[in-house]
Amino acid sequence: MRIAVLLRDRCQPRRCNLECINYCPPVRTGTETIVMGEEGRPVISEELCVGCGICVHKCPFDAIRVVGLPEELEGEIVHQYGVNGFRLYRLPTPHQGEVMGILGPNGIGKTTVISILSGETVPNMGKLKGKPSWNSVLERYAGTELHNYLSRIAEEDLRTSFKPQYVDKLPKAHKGKAGELLARVDESGKVDEISSEFGVSHTIDRDLAKLSGGELQRVALAATFLKDADIYFFDEPSSYLDIYQRLKVAESIQALSRTKQVVVIEHDLAVLDFLADSVHLMFGERGAFGVVAQPRGVRVAINTYLRGFLKEENIRFRERKIRFEAHAPRMEWSGQPLIQFEPLYKRFKGFTLKTSEGVIRQGEVVGVVGPNATGKTTFVKMLAGVLNPTKGKVEADLKVSYKPQYISGDIEGTVEDVLRKAAGTKYVENWYQAEIIEPLNVKRFLDRDVSILSGGELQRVAIAECLSRDADIYLLDEPSAYLDVEERLAMAHAIRRITKMRAVTAFVVEHDIVTQDFIADKLMVFSGEAGVYGHAGDPVSLEDGMNGFLKEMEVTFRRDQDTKRPRVNKTDSRLDREQKQSGRYYYSL
Repeated sequence: MRIAVLLRDRCQPRRCNLECINYCPPVRTGTETIVMGEEGRPVISEELCVGCGICVHKCPFDAIRVVGLPEELEGEIVHQYGVNGFRLYRLPTPHQGEVMGILGPNGIGKTTVISILSGETVPNMGKLKGKPSWNSVLERYAGTELHNYLSRIAEEDLRTSFKPQYVDKLPKAHKGKAGELLARVDESGKVDEISSEFGVSHTIDRDLAKLSGGELQRVALAATFLKDADIYFFDEPSSYLDIYQRLKVAESIQALSRTKQVVVIEHDLAVLDFLADSVHLMFGERGAFGVVAQPRGVRVAINTYLRGFLKEENIRFRERKIRFEAHAPRMEWSGQPLIQFEPLYKRFKGFTLKTSEGVIRQGEVVGVVGPNATGKTTFVKMLAGVLNPTKGKVEADLKVSYKPQYISGDIEGTVEDVLRKAAGTKYVENWYQAEIIEPLNVKRFLDRDVSILSGGELQRVAIAECLSRDADIYLLDEPSAYLDVEERLAMAHAIRRITKMRAVTAFVVEHDIVTQDFIADKLMVFSGEAGVYGHAGDPVSLEDGMNGFLKEMEVTFRRDQDTKRPRVNKTDSRLDREQKQSGRYYYSL
């Protein structure tokens, strides 16, 4: 086992008098384990570090981590971000005629893999001195299939097209109207055809800054398809899309892969299962190192990821398995009624919403599903009294805590400042740390400014802030965006525990079926025409709600026989036809 030391950017030696040096035994015996590097920050010698962990515990800023690296990775390093920085081991090899998926936690190097395979980053093979060159890379992979691919990248003989992860930043990178962006990147002469395929024809004359997250995602996908490339990269293509849109995008990507090479990073397991042909799992230590495992068939790969054990490599990368219930319908919750509402009607200019009557009980988590722009958020705002119904009445005087779909990072102060303000005196209580801070994994960046957080970090802070407030209703709009699989399920557990512990209600608007299956006691299904009208049924059991929703979407799901996770049936497959004929669109094993 070798030692790897990760020194984070939050190291502030002037404020701590270099306690890491003062308490390091090799330093005190005369060996320079820790020396001063650039910008007045320490550089830790990984060759001399004995992994005692004293510097880790003495650092007041949680800036140092000491991790073990498997010996078998020696000589397989692909890229390292400076001394004491993140390092990536191994690379996947794309193939024409299939969709290659990449699955792993955030901070494990997936985006770095795409950056190298697209030619944006020249890997340094772990050599930190001198400028990296493709010659040393090609020498390393001589005689392999990957050599042929990388040689084309090095010679700029391979055209690439890349759909970025954070589509909400698109308006800052490209000013103007959506149609202007699509015309600028069009290399295939199919703007009208592609715009129609992705449902963005109505956005052509609209400014990018005024588009919703789902519209930005579809514009970004259309722009990626319009480029005439040899290989296409899609980083989280399903964020902000409803289930119908996700599967339509998946079908388009599958069709593209028949003639092109395609690489996809995706955390929605149902979509990845439906979309990919093979999957490379990635494991390691978040922010420290990442390893690309050998390719597996999509079903085997996802089930292996859920078990947390790579049998062929004999590596356990997670202590516990991720488990799903064999029978998703939950026992009827016996809490007292919290919300009772009549049939509600709300009219805006150009949009109307009608809902059935219903009762929500204490401790229930109500999942909300349906196409985008059919009134889901409008409904909950009427329950909370933020909006008054045009007709109908809500029999309750309730406080609401709301996590919006689109989160702004333009907040002054640190993460701790934000959470202390929301939680008040609860912040210092043990249960708050155990039920919110720890499960949502925000402890390690409490001292960081909100303005510099990544998308996934910002999402977890927003969820923690929402759950920190005293409220009768917790409304969380797409809480899974930018979260990896483990973070999504941890978020689901946190919401369920808080809701039942406080005897309140949570409404979770979520398009990830796997996450919704984990979190919801009941389901409200919205239907209608986006931006024109919407209709919501009363809250029903998870099984009945999913069955009705998927019937309207004309999509069927089954349970995986080994892990019991929801899986999408291929359109017109035997199971798809059988389930549609029997009317069982969900939960069949």
